[in-house]
Amino acid sequence: MTDDLKIGLTLGYWQKHAEDLTDTVLAAERLGYHAVFTAETYGSDAWTPLTWYGARTSRIKLGTAVSQLSARTPTATAMHALTLDALSGGRLLLGVGVSGPQVVEGWCGQPFGRPLARTREYVDIMRQVWAREAPVTSTGPHYPLPFPGGTGLGKPLKSIVHPLRAQIPVYIGAEGPKNVALAAEIADGWVPFFLDPAMVESIYGEAIAGRRPGFEIAAPVTTVVTDDMALALQIAKLPLALYIGGMGARERNFHLDLIGRLGYAEEAQRVQELFLAGRRAEAVNAVPDELADNTSLLGPIQRIKERMSLWRDSPITTLLIGGVRDEPTLRLLADAIRA
Repeated sequence: MTDDLKIGLTLGYWQKHAEDLTDTVLAAERLGYHAVFTAETYGSDAWTPLTWYGARTSRIKLGTAVSQLSARTPTATAMHALTLDALSGGRLLLGVGVSGPQVVEGWCGQPFGRPLARTREYVDIMRQVWAREAPVTSTGPHYPLPFPGGTGLGKPLKSIVHPLRAQIPVYIGAEGPKNVALAAEIADGWVPFFLDPAMVESIYGEAIAGRRPGFEIAAPVTTVVTDDMALALQIAKLPLALYIGGMGARERNFHLDLIGRLGYAEEAQRVQELFLAGRRAEAVNAVPDELADNTSLLGPIQRIKERMSLWRDSPITTLLIGGVRDEPTLRLLADAIRA
């Protein structure tokens, strides 16, 4: 159970066109929102918008959900992190994740294999950079430092910048139980995806059992405040259909596997079939209403307020509101979640 459930924003990544949401972020800061998170896939990056918003705010935490491992070396991400953390006065929450083979190999041009081992090495190297206790080295097979071979002139180096914080919080974006267990073991927080609060313990209870005190679970939640429940459900189904059907290969789709663990394996297969056949509208309609409702915050504000007990009774520590842009609705949600 979470005694003090925090509220934040998830802005995701740009869809088709550039999107400056400074007004939304400023409104969230005025309302006392805990954090704002940005994301990336194969378009806009997570870091530039986050820096843009950080320059215009002074209190709200700045999170990446997530920065893709394969898009940058661990030392490059560590440099991004220590730079933004210093310029923002220590407000960074660094979320990293492996993404999926379709993006990693198709867009980043990197091999996808051994995601758990890669994540462990990646986080270790970043923490070495920030700690500045010695020149950074790694004997791991994925990110060896110095690089073996080449000119033979590489040597261990230490950051010339003294980071503002030697321990920047690291969150891991994870869906499978093994990845979640890794997050609980080595990270400061976990960024889940399509989470049903009533099923966190049954699906992930063993994986997060060993988490340290203060471990954060920051859950992005599609949020639609309206009296029209049919409309709200339809909006909530859009990202579910996209990720089940299109954000992964037919043979390997971690999002489809996740929906199966939630109890909708057959339905998820049908959504994928329709989506890959180009029947997108049918794929959206095939997403079960119950799935969309259970993983989202939908309907009139009073209904959302009544359903908050499901989230408070779970281990989730922060709700990251997705899809809301206007200050009046952000205020209503803040009041409902803090009630």
